[in-house]
Amino acid sequence: MRLLDACARRPVDATPIWLMRQAGRYLPEYRAIREKMSLVEMCRRPDVAAEVTLQPLRRFELDAAIVFADILLPLEPMGIGFHFSKDDGPVIERPIRGARDLEGVHTIDAAADLPYVMDTLRLVRHELDPTIALIGFSGAPFTLASYIVEGGHSRNYAHVKKLMYEDPVTFSRLMGLLSEVVVDYLKAQIAAGAQVVQVFDSWVGWVGPYDYKLLVLPHVRYVMDKVRATGTPVIYFGNGASGMLHLVAQAGADVYGVDWRIELDRAWEQLGDVAVQGNLDPITLLGPPKAIEERVADVMRRAGGRPGHIFNLGHGLIPQVPLDNVKFLVDAVHRLSASPI
Repeated sequence: MRLLDACARRPVDATPIWLMRQAGRYLPEYRAIREKMSLVEMCRRPDVAAEVTLQPLRRFELDAAIVFADILLPLEPMGIGFHFSKDDGPVIERPIRGARDLEGVHTIDAAADLPYVMDTLRLVRHELDPTIALIGFSGAPFTLASYIVEGGHSRNYAHVKKLMYEDPVTFSRLMGLLSEVVVDYLKAQIAAGAQVVQVFDSWVGWVGPYDYKLLVLPHVRYVMDKVRATGTPVIYFGNGASGMLHLVAQAGADVYGVDWRIELDRAWEQLGDVAVQGNLDPITLLGPPKAIEERVADVMRRAGGRPGHIFNLGHGLIPQVPLDNVKFLVDAVHRLSASPI
């Protein structure tokens, strides 16, 4: 399996590729389902979530499927209510801004509390080509904390950073609680059939290096250590963290996702002897094939044919991307990297 071999830094016949948000709004077949039901309803229907997970694999020669789920699903069984606004933005119904707000918030038994995610994984594994890897995922503790404290999306993450500074004890309690939830959730996904798991730290780039090292990294390291003990490869993606990769490298992941804000070779130098995932700017896919191939070739050149490169975008696919350009990208990565082992 190309992806698993790359995670272990073994030679591959071609660089594996999968795309963050590959199951989603850019696909007309996804939009047809989405018109009939809410995002949460889709996640809670294993037959629907499995169908959405598999949709991009029917169009493109991708090397992995990533389970269709939402990053916030563990919050409800924790005692943190949320819903989505009309524009699909998450709304936390009772943001946590202090110690009292943590009352009634607790860890979960992911296998029992989120059975629909596990059923989706089982269905996908049953349907998936055995040469294609299945990826499970979770939000990282800080990213989940950001949603919980901010009350949803944020422009400056002022509330969560204010909590860090004014009440580090409560912030640490929240992060510790979330770390346990993430570990349990990922382990349950692995037991249900995930062969690789990715931890999305989507908003960690809003934290400075000092605060990352002091208040965030210990919890990421805890998650990595616990989940890697299962023997399953773990990918850690710190979006916007290219300025502190020397610290990110201490997280203890098998694979590090890299955004497009740094050249892949420079990132790899800082991350060390690990596998690296990335790192094409997602907006490149709005350009013509010539522009796409030129920039794919640059990423591949910087990877230098070293074992352990997984091609991906530096963040998720956007809804406006033409399907032909996604196909061109996937085919170009395989074509430019193909070589005998």
